[in-house]
Amino acid sequence: MNANTLPALATLLARLEPNASLADRHIWLIDLLQWVRGDSRSAPAAALRLQQFMDAVEAQPAVHNRLQAWWRTLLQTVDVTPLLADFGFAPRTAFISELTERIRGKLLPGTPETTDAAELFSLLMPSRFDAQWLALLDETHINRLTALLTERTDSDEWGWQHKLLDALTYCTAHIRANGFAPELRLRMSDEEKNARPFHALPADVEDLRRIFFDPLRDANELQAAVARYRERMEACRSAINSIYAHLDQHGISMGMVFRLRQLRERFLRVRELLDCLLSPKPAVATVKLLARLALVAEDRKSIRALIAANSTLLAAKMAERSAETGEHYIARSRADYRDMLLKAMGGGAITAVTTALKFAIVALGLSAFWMGMSASLMYAASFIVIQLLHFTLATKQPAMTAPAMAAKLKELDTSDAISAFVDEVTYLVRSQSASVFGNVLMVVPVVVLINCLIVLVSDQPMISHAEAQHVLHNLSLWGPTLLWAAFTGGLLFVASLMAGWAENWFVLNRLESAMRYNPRITAALGNARADRWASFVRDNISGLASNIALGFMLGMIPPITDFLGLQLDVRHVTLSAGQLAAAGSALGMEVWRLPAFWWCVATIPLIGLLNLGVSFYCAFRLAAQAHSVSNTDRKRIRAAIWLRLRQRPGSFFTAG
Repeated sequence: MNANTLPALATLLARLEPNASLADRHIWLIDLLQWVRGDSRSAPAAALRLQQFMDAVEAQPAVHNRLQAWWRTLLQTVDVTPLLADFGFAPRTAFISELTERIRGKLLPGTPETTDAAELFSLLMPSRFDAQWLALLDETHINRLTALLTERTDSDEWGWQHKLLDALTYCTAHIRANGFAPELRLRMSDEEKNARPFHALPADVEDLRRIFFDPLRDANELQAAVARYRERMEACRSAINSIYAHLDQHGISMGMVFRLRQLRERFLRVRELLDCLLSPKPAVATVKLLARLALVAEDRKSIRALIAANSTLLAAKMAERSAETGEHYIARSRADYRDMLLKAMGGGAITAVTTALKFAIVALGLSAFWMGMSASLMYAASFIVIQLLHFTLATKQPAMTAPAMAAKLKELDTSDAISAFVDEVTYLVRSQSASVFGNVLMVVPVVVLINCLIVLVSDQPMISHAEAQHVLHNLSLWGPTLLWAAFTGGLLFVASLMAGWAENWFVLNRLESAMRYNPRITAALGNARADRWASFVRDNISGLASNIALGFMLGMIPPITDFLGLQLDVRHVTLSAGQLAAAGSALGMEVWRLPAFWWCVATIPLIGLLNLGVSFYCAFRLAAQAHSVSNTDRKRIRAAIWLRLRQRPGSFFTAG
């Protein structure tokens, strides 16, 4: 023994009292495990200290007797079944309730004065380190510890097998209840629902219990009962998995994702409990199960892990919905390229009008809030007009096209998958180049034309000389323009998330069907008009949500952040190009001699690059994570793109 550990161990053994109060008995166990862990947090050292504890108990018969009495009292007063069946699962199948519970657990301390083994286990095994040192215990040490705690070598001395089967029964009941929940049952395939796998679960688990505890049972009979139970569980798991194939049709929510993840973990827990029950070495299997629960205890406390785990599938479905829209933004042929250029020019013309309206709103001299609100409504209306006229705004592309590209990564195992993906990259880059070029090519002359018309009508330019100088100052390369451009790229990504969320919400609540068949709506609009409106909203809900969200972010973020002292601003490439054209028109021919003007001209392509790059990076990263693209595959993709760029750089900018 280590001389430094002897006094603490001797004190612990002296405090061992089987007749102590409930809280004191549990505090002793908490202190013992803390002593086993030690200060070094070394798993081998912890396993060695557990051996030291067993040596000390074996050397003192009186302490050994007290330990066995203490263990019997613990098993009689603490209910182990909730630990085996429910530990790590939310008490209610709702994401918000579990999030609230974890926040409560972070803020409020637990108490050892409890008969709930699950609550006590969180105090006994507070970190992943406990799983590490438990995993180092071999069969000899586990059997030795079992002999110290129990008076006989009977594997079910304290009803362990009964507790395992009780836990199996509880887990089976949870799975069956969720299988009958309308939220999930309606989304199962017809084949799985007609098979009715959940109906016979209680009979299977009770049949297993009856045969297992039958002293006259036959080994083949038990094996057949276990096989039936496993097959039924597999059929239930298959029915639950069929839900994933219908999420696009029915929509998805965070609560549903949470429920599906809980069910998946339930199936894993059933498998672990069954393996532990049937193991020829029950003590070893028990320790492995406790080590697994120690890992669950750590994950169960993490708020970040809860959000990350339950948002992955939701992000995947949002990405897939954006991918469907993003396909329309990728030009793969020369004809598609020309069409994209024409649509971008149309978008640039509308944005020129938007630029003029923005300066008109500024001229009204409204307060910051109402100026931001007016600009938001104007931006949103402008973007919606661009959408309804089937024009293109270049910066809206990347956040939509990135999920479409990431969807191509599902089949990277095929021989030509990387090459095909690089082709998609070239199509995307040339599409976005055409869109930016078309937007800027049209917005500048149209703004100049609008300025000329205003001069003819009012004998005044669109903006004053001082306002023009202010525009040059704001767009200068030497200011925070590039930072704001990157920030705007992030806003474009957020707008794409809003688009995916709105479409999912529309599908989840079956609003298309409600608009088409609801008696009140059909009575007001008529069947034909209701059908047209339902189809229109279904086809455009994603774009409408994205455009409205982007419009309000562009309009409201500057005044709100200015009020809060953050002073964030936005820089959109097409709008910035229009503002620069307006400033140049107001300053006249002298603008060509101003260095500030040329610094702003140099800034425009950089704004476009950051708008596109940041929004695309965020969207592609989310989509790649949703599709579980590994780091190795990402490196292969980067290498292939650089190779194509060196060999055929022109393919990224011109249509073949």
